[in-house]
Amino acid sequence: MKKSILVIGTGTIGEPLIGLLADFKKKLGVGVFFHKRTPLRDEVAKVESLINRGANLVVDPEKVEEFQALGHEPVLNYEAALQLCDVIIDCTPAGNVAKEEHYLPLLKKYKNKCFIAQGSEKGFGMPYAYGINDKALLKHKGNFLQVVSCNTHNVSSLVDTLSTHEIEKNFVAGDFTCIRRSNDISQHSGFSPSPEVGKHTSTSFGTHHAKDSYDLFRTLDLIPNLFSSAMKLNTQYMHIIRFNVEVKAFATTQDIINKFIENKFTAITYKNLANKIFSFGRDHGYYGRIFNHTVVAVESLNTRSYMGNTIISGFCFTPQDGNSLLSSVAAALYGIYGNEYQEHMAPFDKLLFEEI
Repeated sequence: MKKSILVIGTGTIGEPLIGLLADFKKKLGVGVFFHKRTPLRDEVAKVESLINRGANLVVDPEKVEEFQALGHEPVLNYEAALQLCDVIIDCTPAGNVAKEEHYLPLLKKYKNKCFIAQGSEKGFGMPYAYGINDKALLKHKGNFLQVVSCNTHNVSSLVDTLSTHEIEKNFVAGDFTCIRRSNDISQHSGFSPSPEVGKHTSTSFGTHHAKDSYDLFRTLDLIPNLFSSAMKLNTQYMHIIRFNVEVKAFATTQDIINKFIENKFTAITYKNLANKIFSFGRDHGYYGRIFNHTVVAVESLNTRSYMGNTIISGFCFTPQDGNSLLSSVAAALYGIYGNEYQEHMAPFDKLLFEEI
């Protein structure tokens, strides 16, 4: 019997994830369902587009007539979809609440279901980023995964790549300033009128970005020395990270460029404007996205020697939700195919860019 994936929520993460899974459902051999809680007239076109891509609409029983009045035809109610689907991806800001109210009770009857939440839902399950802690995922025995945020993907990828994937041997310390865009272009609230600096809420890590990356590496029994700061700019384009990473091995700037080129999850760029990189993703990326962990600005890179170590500095751009989307797909395929999930990621790996 064909297995199925249920995506809950049609927002910034949910909408492109539903479309992505629906477009590839035949290659993956899965059914795709999505739950929308609120019927909205201004989102009729969005819902119909997802249905036309091959996703099946799921709504709450008491909302069926309201959706039908908008021209939609739901195929299942929420509870039935939860029972039917093998993988549930929660893309709402209430994943931990739903875990207590719906997912844990559901596991008493259906032992093999996989539940996935996004970066904001800290503590939902094992932190995961495709291409970084897959070894931990292969050993994971639980039913709950938390796909880490886009900036956590970026920070962690920098640490992993610059230490030549041998963090315990080569990595010394990393300091990261996350220069965040104000809000997503799809959102109508949360915009900042001017640059806003963030607080260092943790003595050990600074902001949550370093702590979240640390927690990701702890799944691999690694304890990296990480610190981060954050600020928000009045732009909607992309996050940017300014980094200082110290490693034990000697490296030239060209060595560092080569490391980024060799890692399929990182892209390099000779562009230095966020709008140009964002525009490239809109014009050439699948679903308008860049799925790489990070986009490194080559001309910003600098290396210098210190006490026999190498300090690498530079700027890189975070592809917003693209890297999280790719990890969500990988986590879903893990829920469907178990330890063979990476074999089914080949169509999605082709969406990664070498250069932007």
